[in-house]
Amino acid sequence: MKNNKKIEIYDTTLRDGAQGENVFFTLPDQIKIVEKLDEFGFDFIEGGWPGSNPKAEEFFKKMASKKLKHSKLVAFGSTRRKNLPAEKDPFLKALVDAGTDVIIIFGKSWDLHVREVLRISLKENLDLIADSIGFLKSNGKTVFFDAEHFFDGYKENREYAMKTLLVAQESGAERVVLCDTNGGTLPFEVEGIVADVCGLLKTPVGMHAHNDSGLGVANSVAAVRAGAMHIHGTINGFGERCGNADLTAIIPILQLKMGFKCLEEEKLKHLTGLSRYVYEVANIVPPGNQPFVGLSAFAHKGGVHVDAVGKNPRTYEHISPEKVGNQRRVLVSELSGKSTILQKLGKYGIEKQPGLVKEILDKIGQLEKNGYQFEAAEASFDIMVRKLLGLYNEPFQVEGFRVIVEERNEKVIAEATVKIRVGKKSEYTVAEGNGPVNALDNALRKALLPFYDCISNLKLTDYKVRILHPEKATGAVTRVLIESMDGNETWGTIGLSENIIEASWLALIDSFTYKILKEAGHSFIQDAGQKNP
Repeated sequence: MKNNKKIEIYDTTLRDGAQGENVFFTLPDQIKIVEKLDEFGFDFIEGGWPGSNPKAEEFFKKMASKKLKHSKLVAFGSTRRKNLPAEKDPFLKALVDAGTDVIIIFGKSWDLHVREVLRISLKENLDLIADSIGFLKSNGKTVFFDAEHFFDGYKENREYAMKTLLVAQESGAERVVLCDTNGGTLPFEVEGIVADVCGLLKTPVGMHAHNDSGLGVANSVAAVRAGAMHIHGTINGFGERCGNADLTAIIPILQLKMGFKCLEEEKLKHLTGLSRYVYEVANIVPPGNQPFVGLSAFAHKGGVHVDAVGKNPRTYEHISPEKVGNQRRVLVSELSGKSTILQKLGKYGIEKQPGLVKEILDKIGQLEKNGYQFEAAEASFDIMVRKLLGLYNEPFQVEGFRVIVEERNEKVIAEATVKIRVGKKSEYTVAEGNGPVNALDNALRKALLPFYDCISNLKLTDYKVRILHPEKATGAVTRVLIESMDGNETWGTIGLSENIIEASWLALIDSFTYKILKEAGHSFIQDAGQKNP
């Protein structure tokens, strides 16, 4: 489907998204995200609420000296206070002083809020909206109006909710945005209500959806179907309570499935990278099952699925993963069949070898019986297969390691000693950490950096411990899964031992090994030409 109609994308990650639990951005983080969104060509970027806190004020001061190439920076605020004229309201003045060309203000459109929260008459609330927009317009600003709680207000008092929109339009608002603030409206309701509004207003209509019913994306899509051309959301759905509508799902749905224009096609191909960039800046581990951009979004595990995808990816993929910068993954587990292994080997240019496939399947079955789990540890699987093929080029040898945990000045410190050999050279390093694994990571990194500077951007993003056979108590086997990432890829490694430190060390070694081999270009394709099993 192609219609090329432009849908404006309005990002509120820095304001609404930052209200999410465990989401925090420093001032440098905020500026980095603005620059990244501008690079992608987002139409509007909401920077925050000037005057609400010192960091917001500093942000707009910093941004005043920066010129954006595509996006327009937006300052966020509210209508004037009920007992103050607009020209004397300090928050409206702060909006003007923020220096942005575009300002968005929210106002009440639900009569319940007018009566019980603002505690003013319905007519007074209309005056707040008109006065505030008029004041900002008189200062030369482009003004958008956020109709807060609009859908709840519409359902309880349609006539009054519509009046708030008409007043905003008459006062000069360039966009009227309908907010499902509580996130409780259903898609079929959104479609009907937005269609009603679009039939009434001449001003372009926008949608601001929250995800409290798990429908933030669906409601945004429904709004576009009904005539909205301006969509609010956050990267990765960050936001208060259950979050905001996720732009990393909305954009590909509108552009790839409905034919609207949101971003340039070349930028859309890097959407997964944008998602992971924002997760990294926020220091949040990405959920694997996130649509379109998640690590598991195009992951196939069952043998039947893998076999079909190998013949035609459309059989189990709704879009090509490359269109959003993601990639297909074939998971290896006890559910895998020969087709899974053939796909994995085919990826690396190895011809079909039934004997080799059986050997690998038998090895996987034996290891998983003991507690290994390769579906979350593809990098360890990669290394194992290299070894079975006789194609493993060992980047370094471990000659020994030691970890000491002790209390110093009422603080527990872990210290790790690592000795490795690269070729004929040995490296012996010591490093501290906030725990044994962190200390080992620091020591190994310190030892390898003189030989492999590619590990400088290697980052451990997740660490999981599982006790197998807990009936053995402290003698039980421990399984450790480590997730690592660099700027381009995320991978998992595994370690198994009765000693949790050794299990962690084995997973850590595989992570560094995979990164070095990956960067050195030692793929199966290259190695197969050197030695054919």
